[in-house]
Amino acid sequence: MVEAGIAEGVIGRGVERGLLDVKIHDLRDFTTDRHRSVDDVPYGGGPGMVMKPEPLLKAVEHVRSTRGAADAVVLLTPQGKPFTQVEAERLGRLGHVVLLCGRYEGMDERVHELVATEELSIGDYVLSGGELAALVVVDAVSRLVPGVVGDEQSVAEDSFSRGLLDYPHYTRPAEFREWKVPDVLVSGHHGEIRKWRKRQALELTLLRRPDLLADAELDVEEQEILRELMEAKKGVAHGRD
Repeated sequence: MVEAGIAEGVIGRGVERGLLDVKIHDLRDFTTDRHRSVDDVPYGGGPGMVMKPEPLLKAVEHVRSTRGAADAVVLLTPQGKPFTQVEAERLGRLGHVVLLCGRYEGMDERVHELVATEELSIGDYVLSGGELAALVVVDAVSRLVPGVVGDEQSVAEDSFSRGLLDYPHYTRPAEFREWKVPDVLVSGHHGEIRKWRKRQALELTLLRRPDLLADAELDVEEQEILRELMEAKKGVAHGRD
């Protein structure tokens, strides 16, 4: 599953160019029994299986001995801190990150205590395993490595890069099934286009993710636009009253 994910697209190109170094380790290679077991029944009873500590610890020790000490050993778990763009940027500044993928009911707690430096969650929902979560983290972090994405300005202006949702995008044709591209975008007036995009990004964020605005990095123009939007929103609310 993971091999397929890192072989294509942005990550695949980054690996091919030598900009990314991604290594996958099969936990069953670090087992000692003939069944290559990585899980066992939980102490105290209950449903499901729990991942054993030995294969996970041995895998991390193997990584340390063959690839050097990691700057972070991240457990991908529903109990972790939310993985955001800020977290992606933080991990992107590190030289070596190990991602541990759980399955079943989770990992033996001693893995958390003995080798993990932190825990991250990609969302409040349940997956069959941490492999997909690991691919999400790898993709988000890889995009921030210089040269991996061809257009670095595109990365800088992505959604969440400054704490805002992205503005709407349009391409040819100018009219499609009676829906036209906003006039400002074909006006050639770059100042008005910039202002329109800022306003759209702020409107969408205010409507769909107002929680992001508390930590958003806004310039003076954006602060003024946001004040206008907030006043308009208050006016609508008073009108309903």
